[in-house]
Amino acid sequence: MIMLPQPLLDSAEEQMKKALQHLKDEFSRLQIGRASPSLVEEVRVEAYGTLQPLKSVSSVSVPDPKTIQIQPWDRGLLGAIEKGIQMANLGLIPNNDGIVIRINIPPLTEERRKDLVKVVGRYTEESRIAIRNVRQDLNNTFSTMKKNSEMTEDELHAGTKKLQDRVDHYNHEIDEMAKQKEKDIMTV
Repeated sequence: MIMLPQPLLDSAEEQMKKALQHLKDEFSRLQIGRASPSLVEEVRVEAYGTLQPLKSVSSVSVPDPKTIQIQPWDRGLLGAIEKGIQMANLGLIPNNDGIVIRINIPPLTEERRKDLVKVVGRYTEESRIAIRNVRQDLNNTFSTMKKNSEMTEDELHAGTKKLQDRVDHYNHEIDEMAKQKEKDIMTV
């Protein structure tokens, strides 16, 4: 009976899930011509002497597909929020009316769409690298265990195969997400 180091495989899978979730988060922040609170929620704002994410000092809503509306809980933060958005270099222009900040999302040009597809490719590759690093770390652990006689040759091969199956699964998920995001970006 082959005994696989299941806790190690479970830990590796958790790290792969985190890499996939990170990719989803990065994709949600990409501006693809539609308003989304995730475009600005993590913008750092100087509030009460510290830098805080925008979502912790205001409510962010989307009243229509081309507008983001930011309602600070303290109107005294309007200027700081406006400055934070400008400093974030998102290519978004905040409009402050003294009560709320509105951001109109401009339509994407063909050139900007192609640039965004390159960004999707970069994020996708970073996620693949994260998955590969998890695989390499666990394979190194398996080799050390084999060398220290904590694992048989059969267990090493079975564990390596099971790990590679998980890597293939997550790489497939990453590819599917990237294809869908590219399609969303290029759809006018």
